[in-house]
Amino acid sequence: MAKTTLKIEPVPAAERKPKPQDETSLGFGRIYSDHMFSAEWSEPKGWHNARVSKYGPIAMAPAALVLHYGQTVFEGLKAYRAAGGDINLFRPDKNIERLNNSARRLDMPPLEPELVSAAFEALLELDHEWVPRSQGASLYIRPTMIATEPYIGLKSSSTFLFFIITGPVGAYYPEGFNPVRIRVEERYSRAGPGGLGSVKTAANYAASLLAEKEAKKKGFTQVLWLDAAHRKYVEEVGSMNILFKIGERVITPPLGGTILPGVTRDSVIQLLKSWDVPVEERQLSIAEVIEAHAAGTLEEVFGCGTAAVIAPVGMLDYQGQGYQVREGKTGPLAQRLFDELIGIQYGRLPDRFRWLVRLQPGQKNASTPTVRTLAV
Repeated sequence: MAKTTLKIEPVPAAERKPKPQDETSLGFGRIYSDHMFSAEWSEPKGWHNARVSKYGPIAMAPAALVLHYGQTVFEGLKAYRAAGGDINLFRPDKNIERLNNSARRLDMPPLEPELVSAAFEALLELDHEWVPRSQGASLYIRPTMIATEPYIGLKSSSTFLFFIITGPVGAYYPEGFNPVRIRVEERYSRAGPGGLGSVKTAANYAASLLAEKEAKKKGFTQVLWLDAAHRKYVEEVGSMNILFKIGERVITPPLGGTILPGVTRDSVIQLLKSWDVPVEERQLSIAEVIEAHAAGTLEEVFGCGTAAVIAPVGMLDYQGQGYQVREGKTGPLAQRLFDELIGIQYGRLPDRFRWLVRLQPGQKNASTPTVRTLAV
């Protein structure tokens, strides 16, 4: 097993940024912590020059392949402040696994899980005071890999940069946990069979921006995508997976390569099965959803994802017709899932699935530069 060094260069106290005083108005994705992690990859060296240093701009050639051909993947996970001061990571192994699956699909080098885990630990040791203490707030962690070789021509890069940034966040949607309004998208397509729908890459999300903007202009929070081949079957919302409670069963689209295998989605399915709630992972047409609404059997609709956790849907708009769900109110199953997930994440409920990685920051002298040797 090879050895890699991880250099840790703490930002001097005088150069550190002021932390938000009001944790109730953090928003999402606008504030960043003091430090970042980065590592480089090349064919002869593999991953090297791993370091934690001051958050700041990345130097990159204007001809870098990522800027022209979109060879990039990323992840998203959160760190939660537990009552005793410890910090919980929720299923980080699944995020690392998905990051590597995404990298392979885009012909990028996979990362050693031990290296990524060490990076998470080092960042949280240095920036643990950035992890919010308020209910509903957390520290968002964004790992990203980009192609850095300067080359104008369609090919895979021979060099890559992997970096991780963090920042405190509140609720993803302005509505918080209140029901959101979703528009079923009919004009645009997001991902097709054999494409990039199942990986977290920039192209996936760029393809959704125009539809999302148009939906928001009409008062909707997000769009619900239909399959590209038939414009018939529901797939996912732009920033989360989607589930429908029809009668006694919860139905969610299957992982067939066109939707993201969400970590929260997997957690929700495990919870539902442990509660003896029947779950079906199958194709579900929008027509079946509308028919269930007409029959009075569409009991709940809710999304799930790292950013939003659980997002109840109060309104579906399809072909200009609005279909209200539960009179626009949160359903009991969505509420129970939300309470259970955040209870586990913040350490208030038993971690019976062993999903948490618990860290105890502040135990080390984090103000002195150090070098760690990792066996990866």
